[in-house]
Amino acid sequence: MAESASCPRFLLGKPRFEQSTFLGRLRHFIDIIDPSTLFVTESRLKECMKLLDDFKRGNLPAGVTDQQLWEAQKVKQAIIHPDTGEKIFMPFRMSGYVPFGTPIVVGLLLPNQTLASTVFWQWLNQSHNACVNYANRNATKPTPTSKFIQGYVGAVTSAVSIAVGLNVLIQKSSKFNPATRLFIQRFIPFPAVASANICNVALMRHNELSEGIDVLDSDGNVVGSSRIAAKHALIETALTRVALPLPIFVLPPIIMAFLEKLPLLQARRRLMLPVHSLVCLLVFGLSLPLAISLFPQMSEIEASHLEPEIAMATDCKVLTYNKGL
Repeated sequence: MAESASCPRFLLGKPRFEQSTFLGRLRHFIDIIDPSTLFVTESRLKECMKLLDDFKRGNLPAGVTDQQLWEAQKVKQAIIHPDTGEKIFMPFRMSGYVPFGTPIVVGLLLPNQTLASTVFWQWLNQSHNACVNYANRNATKPTPTSKFIQGYVGAVTSAVSIAVGLNVLIQKSSKFNPATRLFIQRFIPFPAVASANICNVALMRHNELSEGIDVLDSDGNVVGSSRIAAKHALIETALTRVALPLPIFVLPPIIMAFLEKLPLLQARRRLMLPVHSLVCLLVFGLSLPLAISLFPQMSEIEASHLEPEIAMATDCKVLTYNKGL
């Protein structure tokens, strides 16, 4: 199988695109979050996994191209957890984050929120985030169910508290006229969600900090379990969860404030919600790959920066770990 400019030679378990650059990671994660993988059948998944197993054993059928192998690996990576080897429940896959998360974003950005609606949409959003964080965590160490429940309760409580507190603060402020108050309220979801997302990641994956996560050498062998690597993984994931909602909760209110003044939408108010939903979908679809491309999923760390026992256990100067998504 010859390597070409458009399709490089297939490398099992390795990304198709260079991960040392942001553009390479962006192209990689656009593949990972491709919504079309949600429609992959069980038979197609088994076919892809068999093809990869045949390649690993050196029994690849004649005529199989690098493109077919890259596509098979893309399907597997989108559906199967890299640590557990099990299928990720469809709504909690990264490829399902935008399709299943957009209705929640639309709900969060609806104007004239009541206390009840604020609580409901923040609860729903953080419930979805908690499940996505758990499903895409580093799973080299088992996580007790009690830890998941504690993290879920903490994440949801923080989100609802922040959102409700900010809403009440704005509503009680006499400095703003009704139009300004409505405009500001549309931006409240961002600080609420960004703060809660940090809590969500920390609480849902706190077990990694106490147990550590596996770090691997250049051959993919486990060198040890590192709490320091776990801390790096959680910080990197938390930063992506802050970057992700920034355009999602800032751009749609600005865009909608402009679109609502158009004669067409002024005359046909029933189009407002569909247009709002489309705007949220487009912004969400662009924001997700940009945010998760900030760091590679398989991150690198110098062995000298890890625990002494791990640094002494290998000759490799740089080790890798699964950051999670």
